[in-house]
Amino acid sequence: LPGTGRAEHLAAAGQSFALFDAGHHRQLPRLTGGPFMYKTFASDYLSKSIPYATGPMKQAVIAPSMLSLLYPLDGDLDGYPREQFLADLCDEAEKDIRQAFAAGAARVSIDFTEGRLASKNDPRNPWTGRHMLESFIELNNRVIDRFTPEERVNIGIHTCPGGPRRSG
Repeated sequence: LPGTGRAEHLAAAGQSFALFDAGHHRQLPRLTGGPFMYKTFASDYLSKSIPYATGPMKQAVIAPSMLSLLYPLDGDLDGYPREQFLADLCDEAEKDIRQAFAAGAARVSIDFTEGRLASKNDPRNPWTGRHMLESFIELNNRVIDRFTPEERVNIGIHTCPGGPRRSG
C-alpha cells in the first residue's frame, strides 16, 4: 500500500508475510503505534458490488491471525502493549464480519492463508518456524466466539496456497 490506503499507525516496509516458491511475495505494513483500527472494511467493497449480484454473495475478510503479524514478533511496541493490540484487533475483526452481514453477505469467509504457511520453517519468513499455528487458531476463535451458534453457521474459514499454482 504505497499510497494513502493505509490506516493510521501503519507505515510501509513491514515484515514479509509470505514468500512463495513461485517467486511472488506479500509484505505487511509496519505497525507504528495504537490504537489499531481498520480504515477500510470488507463491507465497503461488498456494498459496491452487491447491486450487481444476481444471487447470494459471500464476502471474504482477513483473519485476525494474519493481522496479528503486524505487531513486532519480538518485544513490545513502545506505549502499545501486545494484549491491547490484540483486543483492538479482535474488536475490528468482529466489526468487519458484522458489517459484511449487515451489507448483505449471505456468508462470510475468514481468509486464513497463514494457517497453511504456519507449519513451514522458511528463514525468508521470520514468523514461520515459531510454532504459531495454535496461537493463530486461539486468536481467530476469540473473534468467532463473539458470534452466536446461529450466526456462526454462516461464517467459514478459508485456507489456500496464497497465489498461483504450485505456490507453497
